[in-house]
Amino acid sequence: MIPIRDTIPTRHRPVVNLTLIGINGVVFLVQMAQGPGLDRFVFDYGLVPARFSDPRIAAYFSPVQQLFSLLSFMFLHGSFWHILGNMWSLYIFGDNVEDRLGHPRYLAFYLMCGLASGISHLIINWHSNIPTIGASGAIAGVMGAYFILYPTSKILTLIPIIFIPWFVEIPAAFFLGLWFILQFLSAAGSHGAVGGIAWWAHIGGFIFGILFLKLFQLLPSTGIAEKLGPVTEKKTTRHLQVIRTHGSGDTPDLRGTIDISPHEALSGTRKVVNIPWGFYTRMLKVTVPAGVTEGSSLRLRGMGRQFEGGGRGDLYLKVQIR
Repeated sequence: MIPIRDTIPTRHRPVVNLTLIGINGVVFLVQMAQGPGLDRFVFDYGLVPARFSDPRIAAYFSPVQQLFSLLSFMFLHGSFWHILGNMWSLYIFGDNVEDRLGHPRYLAFYLMCGLASGISHLIINWHSNIPTIGASGAIAGVMGAYFILYPTSKILTLIPIIFIPWFVEIPAAFFLGLWFILQFLSAAGSHGAVGGIAWWAHIGGFIFGILFLKLFQLLPSTGIAEKLGPVTEKKTTRHLQVIRTHGSGDTPDLRGTIDISPHEALSGTRKVVNIPWGFYTRMLKVTVPAGVTEGSSLRLRGMGRQFEGGGRGDLYLKVQIR
């Protein structure tokens, strides 16, 4: 299952989340530029439990280097597909959590989840000399927070069946709950990091993400997020929208609602809409003309239900300005 998009819109630009993705990308390029020194680079900046448990290895590192590895390991990745999968998951789930916590608290939350996941892996694999790298633990914490904050959200998911792409909406609680169960089963059937995957770091990150979310919700706001709100507030709605249509039994026409912002209403915009259609979904491109008003309808000819004569009805999308 490949997550494509969730259905919860955000009010602000995820500046911290995008910055974290950018930093991970830059560090990956630096990492790949190490050439023959890559293994030493990973050992120096990755999380190696034996560096803490074995005095002979610990002697080669200063206390600052030891502490820094607890932070630096979460910005390293083993391959292009490793960083791509991690950053895509962070892109999907992180913006909503940042929108709820606010920018400064989200940054602290992310780093705390990464640190907690690393310590979880450290304790369970105390004598391992295999470096653990990746943002998976921190992202697992973000996913744990999303699990609590948006359990009724839907995750638009791509399930490839041979050569046929099948898009389905899966409840976030089921999607993330299944992910957590698979991590636990994988950890129970392995010895911590078989195949280079730190299962217990994922589990620890997810659990601590829930605990840290509860903690941050109890703490009073600093007011910084409110001051940054007008600066980071979005002027556009999501480019990809999931639209549920309806229609009466005596007409082939279908109706739905498309969301746009006041800025998009003035200037016009283009959207990609995903419409559930039986056991599959349809992806349509929709052009919203400039100057459209609240409550007006966009007509998509031939995109409704098929009727007995062989033709199709139309799809009417009511404009809702948020």
